[in-house]
Amino acid sequence: MKIVLDTNVLVSGLLSPFNKPADILRLIISGQIRLCVDARILAEYRDVLYRPKFHFYENRIEILLDYIRNIGEPVNSIPLLYSSPDPGDVPFLEVAVAGVVKYLLTGNISHFPAEYGSVQIITPAEFIKKYQET
Repeated sequence: MKIVLDTNVLVSGLLSPFNKPADILRLIISGQIRLCVDARILAEYRDVLYRPKFHFYENRIEILLDYIRNIGEPVNSIPLLYSSPDPGDVPFLEVAVAGVVKYLLTGNISHFPAEYGSVQIITPAEFIKKYQET
């Protein structure tokens, strides 16, 4: 199964190792789900992870980003006719559509439609429930 992971889910999983976003990160690391990315998503991950408020170590950020680059499925997307309250969220939807993923996971549900084409936009908790049902 392929997913796209909004940055807020990545950060939440790193900050709290026992929450649903952390469970999703473990599924990615174990290879049970595949993460689709493009250069814009990787750049946003980098920008956000380097914010001083998170206190992440620089060398660990780089190790994580290298890992994501290596295991992530690169996607070439095309622009969509979609505008978001946060324009920074649009690349996530574009990659989800172009990568033919089933789920885009986000903590900011209000920034996205409930679904776009065949992509369902859901929270980490909803994803874990659906994943456990399969």
